[in-house]
Amino acid sequence: MKTKVVVVEDEALLLMMAVAIVEEAGFEALEARNADEALMLFERVPGIRILFTDIDMPGSMDGLMLARAVRDRWPPVEIIIVSGMKQPDAGALPERGVFFSKPYDTRQLTNALLRMAA
Repeated sequence: MKTKVVVVEDEALLLMMAVAIVEEAGFEALEARNADEALMLFERVPGIRILFTDIDMPGSMDGLMLARAVRDRWPPVEIIIVSGMKQPDAGALPERGVFFSKPYDTRQLTNALLRMAA
């Protein structure tokens, strides 16, 4: 069974690219366009192992708030946070959270996914 990864990105083209990276790494990608959709996936789909989220997005919370909510409710989930706008300081990241600046290096991102799933 493939490792499930929730990919949260509000820009359609970037969502497609992120999903392609996740699937090419051998994972099952579950798409969400905002934090609310992502949380619904976590509540409805068992066995999600990784959250891959952008910081800047519309809706009730940004990616950092989403990451903290996931860390609180689903502690085993690994978290990757990306942004082309913000560089959060280490204290803003949830425990074990990893940050990548956009545009991210596909190989580095794939290696992080594989490490988290191991």
